[in-house]
Amino acid sequence: MGLSFPNIFRLGVKELWSLARDPMMLVLIAYTFTVSIYVAATAMPESLHRAAIAIVDEDASPLSARITESFYLPRFTTPQRVTAAQGDRGLDRGDYTFVLAIPAGFQRDVLAGRSPAIQLNVDATRMSQAFTGSGYIQQIIGGEVNTFVNRYRAETVLPVELAMRLRFNPNLDQSWFGSLMEIINNVTMLSIILTGAALIREREHGTIEHLLAMPVTPAEIMLAKIWSMGLVVLLAAGVSLTVIVQGVLRVPVQGSVSLFMLAAALHLFATTCMGIFLATLARSMPQFGMLLVLVLLPLQMLSGGATPRESMPQFVQHIMLVAPTTHFVSAGQAILFRGAGLAVVWPQLLAITVIGLVLFAASLGSFRRTVAQTT
Repeated sequence: MGLSFPNIFRLGVKELWSLARDPMMLVLIAYTFTVSIYVAATAMPESLHRAAIAIVDEDASPLSARITESFYLPRFTTPQRVTAAQGDRGLDRGDYTFVLAIPAGFQRDVLAGRSPAIQLNVDATRMSQAFTGSGYIQQIIGGEVNTFVNRYRAETVLPVELAMRLRFNPNLDQSWFGSLMEIINNVTMLSIILTGAALIREREHGTIEHLLAMPVTPAEIMLAKIWSMGLVVLLAAGVSLTVIVQGVLRVPVQGSVSLFMLAAALHLFATTCMGIFLATLARSMPQFGMLLVLVLLPLQMLSGGATPRESMPQFVQHIMLVAPTTHFVSAGQAILFRGAGLAVVWPQLLAITVIGLVLFAASLGSFRRTVAQTT
């Protein structure tokens, strides 16, 4: 193609200076790889954690006290003893997620075999905690009542003993998965946004015509945007992985950080080309934003990060094989979660490279047509 690498380097430095003078983009980069990572790791866990519970104990018996003491951290907060009216007001104000009402004579009826009822009021606006917590509370109450009636804690003897070993995340800590997957998703999102916005900004400001008047080719302009914006995202991802994930959140990384950064660099080559391609289709920043919605949501939802690919329909699995995010998520999970090496993830790295080359050819052709229309 007759490329001039000094031109590519100088044009890339120009892109970096242009980015440094854009405070909104700098804030977006900082937020995406700091606060966004922390929030994704700690907010709204799937498991029950510190659910607020209150108990209306009208029985005041040893059995009701035993049930009250069975709710403790980390799944539940310390139960608050309230009256029926206080429990209703607490649910209305959102102070409690669960209010358990134990009626008078509950222990007497249990011992007499009358199967008394306990009322459980749930704030269903807190959907994840309400759904999971109701099942936990039912199991806890059933276990405590059976233990009290039988005078011992019964154990079910199964014909086969299941020896369960949890690998890579022994405590099933949601923050481990959430933080690392958020980095993977943000690398894709930010690389597309930065490269596409850089091209549209130049076209709106008229600087693309100035560049074309210089002895540079469209390929050099495009490569300059790819390496400069890709370098910014790669450095931000590396700092976030080291400082936020491993430092602040204390999430252990099983595999090689260097190998993950190599996979991220290859992925950035593909996604920055995708950003340039989308920018050539859009005529303004609002149009580019609409295209991002149509592209980013399928890439993040169907790549295997939010939902395992095995649970998707077969045709969706096959279609998403042409997306670089599918292979990057697979490689990132294997490296960061399971400690996989190059011998395991090389097929994914090869697929990302091939897809990146195809996207580069497509975006370069579209960029040349856009330049020809401009001139």
